Amino acid sequence: MTDPFTLFDAWFAEARETEINDSNAMALATADARGRPSVRMVLLKGHGPGGFIFYTNFEGRKAGELLDNPHAALLFHWKSLRRQIRIEGQVDAVDDATADAYFATRSRDSQLGAWASDQSRPLPDRQIFMNRFDDASARFEGGPVPRPPHWSGFRVTPERIEFWQDRAHRLHERRLFERDGQTWREGLLYP
Repeated sequence: MTDPFTLFDAWFAEARETEINDSNAMALATADARGRPSVRMVLLKGHGPGGFIFYTNFEGRKAGELLDNPHAALLFHWKSLRRQIRIEGQVDAVDDATADAYFATRSRDSQLGAWASDQSRPLPDRQIFMNRFDDASARFEGGPVPRPPHWSGFRVTPERIEFWQDRAHRLHERRLFERDGQTWREGLLYP
């Protein structure tokens, strides 16, 4: 049997070579407490057997949905490779040390933007956001920008991972891995 994380690493490495923009872009599907779905693109910022990590403002819509309903689905689609990977699983917040370490790697403007943005809330005029950005820039001038208390990351711990490979005449190959305790079961799905 193939380890799904080893296979993910191999496909992801190929995608980093062939995708022009954002090979780490993934669709994140959530549902609110009433089960209404929502999907948006986010960037993968860490991965391994422990899960798949992305970061966001915890006061925005996606975080609210994940905190109310801690289950999500991810989709990587690499058109250049004619491949996709679907991941479904439980979601939990990363610890503060992990969030702090990643935040420190972001560009200064991205760090300041995290302070300036009320993500997903109505914005009457773009200039209001730019003024808030300038205020954050002045506030932290000459020093490091700390991670805002409302900004952190989520980890999707996979329960299912499906690898889809395009084949001629729509005779695609679909490999499914399902978690069974601490091990993975592997099987195939009809295209």
